Amino acid sequence: MKHLRDIPLSLLNLAPIRKGGTATEALHETIELARKAEEFGYHRYWIAEHHNTSAVASSATSVLIGQVAAATERIKVGSGGIMLPNHAPYVVAEQFGTLASLYPGRIDLGLGRAPGADPWTAQALRRGEATAKDFPAQVTEVRRYLGPGAPTRRVRAIPGEGTNVPLYILGSSTFGAALAAQEGLPFVFASHFAPDQLHAALDVYRSNFRPSESLAAPHAIVGVNVVAADTDRDAQRIFTTLQRKFLTLIRGELQNLPPVDDIDQLWSEHEAAAVGSMVRISAVGSPATVRQGLDDLVKSAQPDELIVLTETWDFKDRIRSYELLAELKNA
Repeated sequence: MKHLRDIPLSLLNLAPIRKGGTATEALHETIELARKAEEFGYHRYWIAEHHNTSAVASSATSVLIGQVAAATERIKVGSGGIMLPNHAPYVVAEQFGTLASLYPGRIDLGLGRAPGADPWTAQALRRGEATAKDFPAQVTEVRRYLGPGAPTRRVRAIPGEGTNVPLYILGSSTFGAALAAQEGLPFVFASHFAPDQLHAALDVYRSNFRPSESLAAPHAIVGVNVVAADTDRDAQRIFTTLQRKFLTLIRGELQNLPPVDDIDQLWSEHEAAAVGSMVRISAVGSPATVRQGLDDLVKSAQPDELIVLTETWDFKDRIRSYELLAELKNA
């Protein structure tokens, strides 16, 4: 039986832009957070791909990963993830092969099949007729470009060939779980915003896993929202920023907004239930409360790793939350 102290903690970051703030601020905070994550002892630092929203600055994901890797020394850096239907697999292999050549042993490539954007932006991003249904073949293609070279191969990813950048399959359903199991790859479940199929997906992944050259046994990473503060009350207030973000998503315009004392004044009963369902895999409170919440998640899901998303209005609150989490993990 796993316990929180037994498993690595990693970070997921979307480079959030505060309403009224700038992308420049968000990007500099992303780099500073990576430095702090390394200082606090986190295992890896991933950046998610999103497009066409004033609330997120991580659209050029591979570029930002390079900046983060350059600003740190040891922590693994990668994508959580690259939305593969948006890109030519060959270009992805070249980009991450370049990153891996510059920062050997530190680059991860998490791959997802959602567009990370609205339908119009997805259409603008995609090359040719590529869609989510092509995802398994695209994963195979990326894997081939990053694997050993072949003298007869006409198209080679240089840099990329032979780097064997570690691949991870991201998902919020059993589809990604089944693919990761079939390919013998690590699986990352997006339970920080889509928790409904968490346990079903983990069951599919573990029961169908086929060992591969890169992975001998299943490795499941579970996403979780965390806000740690000195008191439960402080943390719950800080957490209203993420609750408000999902509320604006439901209402049609994603925004990062300041915390409020009483969020019940802002939403209807139906909206409260919808947001609550989306963020129910969360640990919010004092260090003792957060520890209990994460211990419960580890007990029920038995992950091999947790990847933590902490979104706050005040950047100092985000740094403090990750610091407190690292301290309680190591206590």
